Amino acid sequence: MGDNVTNIPSAPSPEDQPSPQDSPALRAETEELRATAEQLRGQVSELEVQARTRPRIAMAEGVLVERYRLANAEAAFALLRQASQRANIKLHQMAAAVARTPGPASGAKSWFGGRSQQPIPDLTTLEAGTLDPANQGEVLGAALQRVLTVTGTDMGNVQLLDDGVLRMAKHTGLPRQFTDYFAFVDGKTSCSRAAVASQQVTVKDVASSAGFDEETRQVILSAGSRACHSIPLIDEQDTVHGVISSHHARPLVGFTQAQLQSLEAISRAVGTWIKWHQHTVLVDALEDLHRLALASRQ
Repeated sequence: MGDNVTNIPSAPSPEDQPSPQDSPALRAETEELRATAEQLRGQVSELEVQARTRPRIAMAEGVLVERYRLANAEAAFALLRQASQRANIKLHQMAAAVARTPGPASGAKSWFGGRSQQPIPDLTTLEAGTLDPANQGEVLGAALQRVLTVTGTDMGNVQLLDDGVLRMAKHTGLPRQFTDYFAFVDGKTSCSRAAVASQQVTVKDVASSAGFDEETRQVILSAGSRACHSIPLIDEQDTVHGVISSHHARPLVGFTQAQLQSLEAISRAVGTWIKWHQHTVLVDALEDLHRLALASRQ
């Protein structure tokens, strides 16, 4: 008769023990905290935008109230918003233009009488087919896509220079934390260095570059970017109007001469277009604002 053997189950190893982190309740709480943190980051970013743009809008409202004898700031804001929407121009850009541009002559029906229209810049270097040159979002989007095609990545952003500060205008492939953090840039980043130096700047490895403080470095790395390349947007008079940056998942060795020349052509084309947009489309919007304000008084 054989021996009777009783199989006693062994105690589960620590690896087999369910982790507290696997608890459905804890996972739900973690997701809730993550969502709350994301919401708070968004609110902070929106508050920063308001803090930077509200004084400019208030100044423009004051100018319009005094110039056109409007009832109050609300009436001025309504005119600013209407003119900006009709021209597809950001409200803060309209407000800045009102504040910095000398007003029309007293009683004049036209703000910029007798001005000549400048020719539309050539945008064929963007290889985007037919573009509406008056549509800022469309042109900047095409420019960003062209830069990403040349540099071989799917992450990047466009920033426009506004009173010495680079302001995020367009982006793709980048998380909310990144775009909120870099909504306004005036520090030591590759984009600001490109704007100051008026030349292309490559950061071959963000992890080891001395050009970032640790907080900035971690935000970039958390976005999945290990390298970046920034191209200043320069007009024919060598004035910088903004920067386009490409971000790369792996460290960069560099770019070929052909790539750098292509990026230089994009830089000049977009910089020249931004200048044209400011002196044509934005001025047309101011003229429209003047007509709207005069009509509101009748």
